[in-house]
Formats: sequence, structure tokens, C-alpha cells
Amino acid sequence: MSQLTDATGESDDVEDTDVLITDVLIIGAGPAGLYGAYYAGFRGLDVTVMDVLPQLGGQISAMYPEKPIFDIAGFLSVRGGDLVDGLVAQAEPYAPHYLLGHRAAELTHDPDGRPVVRTDQGAAVRARAVVITGGVGTFTPRPLPAGEDFLGRGLEYFVPDPSAHAGKDVVVVGGGDSAFDWAALLAPIARSVTLVHRTVRFRAHAASVEKVRALGVEIVTDSEVSRLIGGDQVEQAEIRHRTTKETRLVPAGTVVAALGFLADLGPLQHWGLDLQARKITVDTRMATNLPRVFAAGDITDYPGKVRLISVGFGEAATAVNNAATVIDPEAALFPGHSTEKEH
Repeated sequence: MSQLTDATGESDDVEDTDVLITDVLIIGAGPAGLYGAYYAGFRGLDVTVMDVLPQLGGQISAMYPEKPIFDIAGFLSVRGGDLVDGLVAQAEPYAPHYLLGHRAAELTHDPDGRPVVRTDQGAAVRARAVVITGGVGTFTPRPLPAGEDFLGRGLEYFVPDPSAHAGKDVVVVGGGDSAFDWAALLAPIARSVTLVHRTVRFRAHAASVEKVRALGVEIVTDSEVSRLIGGDQVEQAEIRHRTTKETRLVPAGTVVAALGFLADLGPLQHWGLDLQARKITVDTRMATNLPRVFAAGDITDYPGKVRLISVGFGEAATAVNNAATVIDPEAALFPGHSTEKEH
């Protein structure tokens, strides 16, 4: 039996056979987490990656696997799903263990100070260091009030397979990058695409807006989707002008609600981490205020933070290398160049 002690000093007994033992536990299987898995393996560390989602890739796999990403170093453009596949393949030689469909629920420490993370599925992982790469935490789409009854019957929040909407009339709701990216992706294959936004100002990048205009997408501003109409499947969307209250009906076999997401750190916010605006404060080592707990990627915050995938890669490498020196104080912080290693 081993004692697991939480921050209050309380403890309980857990059979060793019930606990998965690993060197590094990475919480979050998005790009930063997957790159961290590679780097932990590169350093000769056993690594476990945990994620509440049932698949690898985090928000990319859940939200935009087909969308091109333009700000990854060395790639003019890379499809989201291909980026995830490449990161998984990069880590594969080091045989990371993946614990998917598990939410990190509770953090405790054993008598030797090693973190132990329990999941909502009853699993427990004892690690010599933890790296949190949970992006924005657990995310849920902002609902489209006018159409919740049609969820799964034409109303979608994600477009994992654009071909499923080929030949359909599509209405995209929203004014951010996701809305315009979906409109641009679907315009060449859909019968028609109409984009509806509640104001004349868009959050999307200006180049994305111009691209969608050039594709012939009708952009309706100062308006909102006020009602979805149909039987077993949505057939029409009612669009209402916010000032005049005039309405019109447009054909809609698919309605993509790209209204943003509600982020929830969930149990992590009760672990005693130093949080600022739902972000984890870290130092230059990517260390949190908790012993042996590091963080990287969009979930972190520090002066000058820039939330890009490319930045998350560097932070993951920094976190893992600093974790390696905590695991083994004799280890060097700099791991050497990958070109000097035999794979």
C-alpha cells in the first residue's frame, strides 16, 4: 500500500497495482502535449499523455482537422489533421502511453513528493513530474439559441468531414476566424454558403474576410439566425436584421455555428495552481507554483505571452527539459542537438 497525500495533508491508501507509474505525465494531447511526448522520449523518459477527449490532437482534431494552418515553421500550409499525424509519428519511436477519455480530476503527492493524478474514470498516475498542456482546458461550443433542437440534425459546431456537406446549402454563423475558415473550406463544394454575423465588424483576419468574399459567399451583417425550420433535418434558416427586425428565409441543409467556445479549467482550478484569468502562471522554466508541476501552451500565462502553436512547441520543450533536471538533478538541462543522437 502507498500513501497519497493532498495539499491539505490528508491521505488515503491506494494499492500500488492500481497506479500507473511514469516519469512524465503530460495532461493534454494537443500539439504542445504531443511535442512534449516526443521530447520526453528524446530525453529517455517514460511518458504518459492524458486527455479528456477520445482522440489525440486536442482542439485541432475536435474543431478543425481539415483546415489549413499557415503559421507552423517550415510549412507553407499544413492541414490540421496532418500536423497531428506528424506529431504522433514523431513521438511514436518512444512508445508513449496514451490515456484518452480521462479527465485529470485530482492532484495529490506521495510521501516522496511525487505527483499523483487521479482521473474521473478511477485511474491514477504517479509521475516524477507533470506537464500541463491543456490548451484552454475543457471547451464547449457557445450554443446557437435558435437552433439547439436541430443539433445533430443539420446544426453543427465542428466540421470534421467537409465532404459530408458537399452539394448542400450551408449557413455559417459567426464573425471570427473559425467562421470564415469554415466558409472558405465549404464554398468550393457546397451548393451555396451564406455567412451571418451580428455586426459589421469581424474578428477574423482581414485576409480571411477578403478570401471568403472572393469565393462568392454571401455575407449578411447586422443580423442573426433567429429560427431554424425543418422536419427530421434542418431545411431553412430564418435571418433577422437586428435593427429593422425584417426577416428572410434562406435554404439550409447545414448550419455551422462558429460562435466561439466556453473554456473551463474544471478540477485544475482547485489544485492550488497560481491562476490569472483562467491561465496558469509559470516562470521562465515553465514551472508552476506547485512542486514538480510544469505547464506549456495556451493554458499558460507570463508577461509577453503569445498564444501560437509554434510558441507552445518551444514551451513544451522548455518544460520537459526542466522537468528532466527535477527528476534527475545530475541531468543536464540542455539535451544536446537531435542531429547528434541516434534514433
